Amino acid sequence: MPRTEAASTMAPPRHSYHSEPTEIESLVAAVDARICLFLQTESDRVRRQDPRLVEPIEAIRAMSSAGGKRIRPMFCFAGFLAAELTAPQDELVNAGVALELLHICALVHDDIMDASSERRGSPSAHVQFGTQHQKRRWHGSSEHFGTSAAILVGDLALIYSDRFMPRRGALDDIWFRLRADLVLGQYMDVRATAENIADVRLARWVAVAKSGEYSICYPLLLGATLGGKPELAPLFQGYGIAVGEAFQLRDDLIDVFGDSRIAGKTLGQDLRQGKMGLLLTLGAQRAPEIQDMIGHPDPEVGAAQARVALRESGAVDEVEGLISDLVARGCASVDGAPISARWKQWMHTMAHDVAYRRT
Repeated sequence: MPRTEAASTMAPPRHSYHSEPTEIESLVAAVDARICLFLQTESDRVRRQDPRLVEPIEAIRAMSSAGGKRIRPMFCFAGFLAAELTAPQDELVNAGVALELLHICALVHDDIMDASSERRGSPSAHVQFGTQHQKRRWHGSSEHFGTSAAILVGDLALIYSDRFMPRRGALDDIWFRLRADLVLGQYMDVRATAENIADVRLARWVAVAKSGEYSICYPLLLGATLGGKPELAPLFQGYGIAVGEAFQLRDDLIDVFGDSRIAGKTLGQDLRQGKMGLLLTLGAQRAPEIQDMIGHPDPEVGAAQARVALRESGAVDEVEGLISDLVARGCASVDGAPISARWKQWMHTMAHDVAYRRT
């Protein structure tokens, strides 16, 4: 992966749902700049030992500079700003950097587990490293090298994330639980797929554990704790779990019915792998033949049939209804919070944005 000088100094493009408050925009820009500077410094440090060591760092930089929604830092900043107390801005930016680097770790490992070939409009990390191996005619399996290298890239991003998260008191406990629950949720997702379990309760728990808490709930708690208002945690937790589950359920719908060109990533993996999220679980319970469609000898034919069956079974409508209920529940949970009307409105808007997005 060649070094790109311009990318080390330019802020990466970012998807934006709407016009965020100026404070959040400036903090997100600071996160992007700090990631760029840190990765450049790391590249310069290891290059002196061996130029090849730059390649995993460059893979992280490429993921960061390819865009992304920055949802996790944004919710962390909102939790902090809504507390309306002062704390070192440097710590807040560092927390945003940690969350974004952890997300890169999760994405790289996700693409391996899901056999996804594309992420943010470019080949996934394991595909890029495998292609590099193949083009250079190195020894051994290109696929194995690509997978191995990408696992290490994800691990490196995880290590870097830990470098930035402020580690004191309650923050340390939240950071620990965030990372542990993310991994445990991913494990249960993999296991439920292997067991081919159509379990509504399990599907909903996995959606919250592997995405909802990690994407929205825990970042809000980190921000509120950094802002000196840990007492906001129960209210933010109610919002974060509900909206976080809605976020993941939308992700499941996008994977089955979305457009890869708009999403910028490989779609249809849940149908190809029979991943039993809530959508497929409800569909399989209502129309058991859907599981046969997922196991069809021609994956594309099976996927097309399953899409029709999912709509006709009413599973899609049920998931859409649940998303609507979760958004309403999340918004209601912050209505009585001791925060300003401005931040309540922002959280209402973000709840709808993440639950009804297209990417």
